Amino acid sequence: MLGRALRRQLTQPCAPRAFSSSSIPRADFTHVVIGAGAVGLAIARKLADRDGTSTLLLERHGAVGTETSSRNSEVIHAGIYYGPTSLKTKLCLRGKQMMYDLCEKQNIPYRNSKKWILAQDAQQHEELVKTHDFAKSIGVPMEFLSLSEARAREPDVLAREAVLESPTTGIVDSHAYMSYLESDFQSKGGDLACHTNVQSVEPLSSGKAGWRIKTTSPSSPEITIITSETVINSAGLAAVPLSNSILPPERHLTPYYAKGSYYSYTAPLPRPKTLIYPAPTSGAAGLGTHLTMDMTGALRFGPDVEWVSSPTDLSVNESRLPAALDEIKTYLPGIRREKVQLDYSGIRPKLGKGGAVWRGSGEGFLDFVIRREEGFEGFVNLLGIESPGLTSSLAIGEMVEGLLYR
Repeated sequence: MLGRALRRQLTQPCAPRAFSSSSIPRADFTHVVIGAGAVGLAIARKLADRDGTSTLLLERHGAVGTETSSRNSEVIHAGIYYGPTSLKTKLCLRGKQMMYDLCEKQNIPYRNSKKWILAQDAQQHEELVKTHDFAKSIGVPMEFLSLSEARAREPDVLAREAVLESPTTGIVDSHAYMSYLESDFQSKGGDLACHTNVQSVEPLSSGKAGWRIKTTSPSSPEITIITSETVINSAGLAAVPLSNSILPPERHLTPYYAKGSYYSYTAPLPRPKTLIYPAPTSGAAGLGTHLTMDMTGALRFGPDVEWVSSPTDLSVNESRLPAALDEIKTYLPGIRREKVQLDYSGIRPKLGKGGAVWRGSGEGFLDFVIRREEGFEGFVNLLGIESPGLTSSLAIGEMVEGLLYR
């Protein structure tokens, strides 16, 4: 529910702001950002840094970052999987360096853990060669390790054919990162409203530019109306339904939900110190059931991929554990199967081209969609923001500001 101070603010006219010639004299806010995950926080923080503006960040849950942003591997990705011209590649490369710099400057826990990608046969080796060549073409350092060096460094890890190392991959405490973004956003004068459900977003009537956002809270049926010069749809799992409620039918998109389960490991050994990934599979919707760790060194495995019709079920599917264990055993043969436990799951929002349905491969799924919507002045859409969204978040904030002001 919106706090009293914020409710009072909503009833007061805002000072004139330099957004455009069609600025709304009495809009409550310059910017309303919907969705306070890592990306929404980064966008709101960037916009709040502009002089003469006001930014409101809306979140339907009781705290920031409780959906996809806190249910992932917490990996700082190198940017090697997404194609040479994709937004994912561009924003991951930029965001990776921005995140490392911010974590270092603000003492946000992170570690440049590095990552190994393993090949167990000749075909997988070919995939690693393709990954290496692509990384080289976009300026991302990658190197092959000899099998003897790999065994000396990580004796518990099995690679029969080849090991490709990514030296710029790392891990971050995503909760500490988002906590910093939230605090910094508010220190810049931004307003955060949790427990706030967006019921509708509509253009203002009478030909005025700007937006009317109707919201409710779980504790009250009362509708609060907010007006804003701009609306940024960063609603994550709810972003496509929100976009479809605003844009005409011919511009609607179909959301797909890829649920990924994670598994914890409670035995003292084996304990690799490097992130371990299987070789990429062409057309796959994920990167395989890989090994990562948190800042305490606790191991976790995942995510796998389970296509679901709704983004609301976050229970871990126990029936998927045997297949995950079989994949883990291919690169960590000493793992004690009985010590691998169900942990948590997350859901990745994906998009399909032309309404295509899932048919068993990752081909046909779209890049990030980040754009000002033509014919809807002041409306910026962010759709299909999955991995590497966390790594890219600061660069996405920079991009959205550029879409609005440059």
